[in-house]
Amino acid sequence: METLIVLAALAFLVLMAYRGFSVIIFAPLAALAAVLLTEPAAIAPVYSAIFMEKMVVFIKSFFPVFLLGALFGKVIEMSGNARAISASVIRLVGEKRAMLVIVIVCALLTYGGVSLNVVVFAVYPFAAEMFRQGHIPKRLIPGTIALGAFTFTMDSFPGSPQVQNIIPTTFFKTDTWAAPWLGFIGGIAIFIAGMLYLESRRRAAIARQEGYGSGHINEPAEFGLAGALPHPLVALLPLVLVCVLNYVFGKWIPIWYGAGQYQIGLAGLKAPMVVDVAQAAPVWGVEAALLVGIATVMISSWRTVIGKFAEGSKQAVSGAMLAAVNSASEFGFGAVVAALPGFVIAAKALQAIPNPLINEAVSITTLAALTGSAIGGLSIALGAMADNFIAAAHAANIPLEVFHRIASMASGGMDTLPHNGAVITLLTVTGLSHRQSYKDIFAITIIKTIACAFVIALFFMTGIV
Repeated sequence: METLIVLAALAFLVLMAYRGFSVIIFAPLAALAAVLLTEPAAIAPVYSAIFMEKMVVFIKSFFPVFLLGALFGKVIEMSGNARAISASVIRLVGEKRAMLVIVIVCALLTYGGVSLNVVVFAVYPFAAEMFRQGHIPKRLIPGTIALGAFTFTMDSFPGSPQVQNIIPTTFFKTDTWAAPWLGFIGGIAIFIAGMLYLESRRRAAIARQEGYGSGHINEPAEFGLAGALPHPLVALLPLVLVCVLNYVFGKWIPIWYGAGQYQIGLAGLKAPMVVDVAQAAPVWGVEAALLVGIATVMISSWRTVIGKFAEGSKQAVSGAMLAAVNSASEFGFGAVVAALPGFVIAAKALQAIPNPLINEAVSITTLAALTGSAIGGLSIALGAMADNFIAAAHAANIPLEVFHRIASMASGGMDTLPHNGAVITLLTVTGLSHRQSYKDIFAITIIKTIACAFVIALFFMTGIV
């Protein structure tokens, strides 16, 4: 019965998200309904001491990353850098290879620090134009953007500044460059398999003489890549700086502050405050790198950006707050669920999986699927089971770097089910429905889930990290 209560709470949250209701409202309702059916008197204390406490902890830890990522993406868009990068990739790859162009541009933006929730807004206008000129069905745009933004640069490639690659650092005391070879090989496998799939879909459409289609909604205004655009190297510089400085700051900050604990002894404090530098350094590194990236765009494109900055920054802040509070609500929901007897039973059942890496991957991707969120599934699983994973890692003599990489990749496995927020945003922006385009997104979801299993097998066969 206890396990059914947990599953019912998860199913209710999934249903509400799928129907378009905000998880900010329904995550606490689902969690407290489960508490009501388990221990009615505990509702108020659980809401205050567990749900809100964990929600605040999540915002405290990761809101700056959401905010800076959204602002960075907005200034990249307003400066014309996104269009300049797209134009350069088109010249390099060729106009006829529209799918490859879009995947590469999305990958450059996300790996360069632009929030994946922002990428679709920057990429969709010229994606629609290229698909129209290439006579490729519009319904294939969401799957193409999903491959470039939601997969190998989100959680596989080492050094990714996306939140899915940052969260494990706070549990495993690793950095965003954990297990670089496993991540790189897994990411390349996803890219190759995904492109082969998309190309097969394009060829099948050509064989049926299916073109871009007509009668679409949310068609972008006429979009041209001609005109005065920043130089490609200037446009790429902020992205390169974020990627490189993420690594540099991650290594330099523990040296500057000391790898242990930093004590804040300001005169106005009643007692000194202690900060765990090893835990905070990876997040600080990403934040510092994004700040440098934003400053670089502002300096290089001051005249272009400054007139639009007031309105653009408001949009970025609004988007960042919504994304962060959504994820924080799911984190609070997970913390409440993890305290229930039914979750303890389910966790013990998962522990029956003998291989610790498979155990971790199955646990995280299952929760990501149920919550419809890579961040939610990752946060719930690590918040509840990180100590068990660490103990299993030590017992099996597996580096925690490997656990970090598998956790990150598993979170991006089955997360993109129909109720996933990023999927809904992607389809809404492109003016397409689940019936028209979700099949291709789901195929990409299967590919990245299989890639996680491939990376686990690769580690055990070769020992490569």
